Amino acid sequence: MASDPILHLLGLARKAGKLELGEEPVGAACRARQARVVLLAADATPNTRRRCAHFGQAGNVLWLELPFSKEELGLTLGRGPCALLALTDAGFASAVGEKLAAREPEKYGPAASQLREKADRVLQRRREKLQHEKNVREGKKHPWAPPPPRKETGPRSGARGAPGADRPPHRAGMERDRTPRKGPGTRRLTGKFRHDP
Repeated sequence: MASDPILHLLGLARKAGKLELGEEPVGAACRARQARVVLLAADATPNTRRRCAHFGQAGNVLWLELPFSKEELGLTLGRGPCALLALTDAGFASAVGEKLAAREPEKYGPAASQLREKADRVLQRRREKLQHEKNVREGKKHPWAPPPPRKETGPRSGARGAPGADRPPHRAGMERDRTPRKGPGTRRLTGKFRHDP
């Protein structure tokens, strides 16, 4: 049975860390909206079936019954009998759906097409994200442009940095009072400021 392509895919998903096993981990993955498909053993009890349907409804995720027993699933995945599994990767979920549809098209065909559409959407979003990160790194979205040149209004009096050099003539060398602004976080200014000519 280990040579079955579906079981092989489940084993790969387990090694990749994309498979949850058992009721509690599957329920947690569904509630966190991380599960892509929930899989149920063929000889699961009615109580486990009800819980599987509840997890699928809670996580808005598809659930499928596998044509394997709990013992076959457990043996493949390296643990005891296992009735409930959840794949957390859209690619693995789509691949398992395709293998199931190839075996029984009338039973698994619609589910396989639904899983394929979801996997395509996830892949498209991943490509867009990678392209966006590449564009940001290379600066393609907002290329650097030099600032516009300054317009000169006329000759300036005095050298740059001299008191009053960048000020209009009517303000250079004048005394003025600054009244402190009121409000939180403002410094209190006291005294007069004088610009010596």
